[in-house]
Amino acid sequence: MSFEADMVVWLPVLRRYARALTGDAAWADDLVQDTAERALNRWHTLQPESNVRAWLLTVLRHLYIDQLRKRREIAVDDESAPWRTMAAPADEVDGLFLADVQRALYCLPVDQREVLLLVGLEELSYQQVSSILNIPVGTVMSRLSRARERMRSLLKEDPGSKRPPLKVVKNK
Repeated sequence: MSFEADMVVWLPVLRRYARALTGDAAWADDLVQDTAERALNRWHTLQPESNVRAWLLTVLRHLYIDQLRKRREIAVDDESAPWRTMAAPADEVDGLFLADVQRALYCLPVDQREVLLLVGLEELSYQQVSSILNIPVGTVMSRLSRARERMRSLLKEDPGSKRPPLKVVKNK
């Protein structure tokens, strides 16, 4: 199989990951296109026995980080971010839950979100994620654990619980 044919197989994976990273379909499509262009220009640097999927995800991630730096948006906690106001599909409980999960996902720090997406969505091993992100396996495990715990706490929060807790006052 040629590199081009192999890369075409992975385009849906790249788009899914890009969409999950950016939260924006147009940006994700541009990111995938930039990734494909860079990969086609640099495929000769790929080792013969390399994992093409992991290499493409690494290229996509590097481009994403470069774009964030250009936009000066490394912290993606903006109150006006599109995922904060996205409407859930009408009359769908599953759609509402999915919207909650998506909002919680974008409340995670970028480093935790990347690991959670690569392990949970792309079903990569810790070792593969370690290679893609260029971090130790222990760091992958730590970030994943923190991401999962943060997601659990965000999904358990009641939207009305943003009020300060009531103070218990005893009558004397």
